[in-house]
Amino acid sequence: MDDNEIMKRIQELVDEEHHLLQLEEEGKIQGDQRQRVKDLEVGLDQCWDLLRQRRARRNAGLNPDDAQVRDPNIVENYRQ
Repeated sequence: MDDNEIMKRIQELVDEEHHLLQLEEEGKIQGDQRQRVKDLEVGLDQCWDLLRQRRARRNAGLNPDDAQVRDPNIVENYRQ
């Protein structure tokens, strides 16, 4: 997946997340949709992480295609 494909995927996930959050505001969200929101948040974090990895590898003169999607447990437990 190249940078443009990752950005496209991020936009798709954001659009879906916004739709579900709008349903939540309207009180129309179902239990499985709440879980989907959480899954979307993790997916977004993974995409952003992958994009950062690719950019870092490129800046270091390495092949950005060697970057890999990290496990959710890793991405969700970064220290900030």
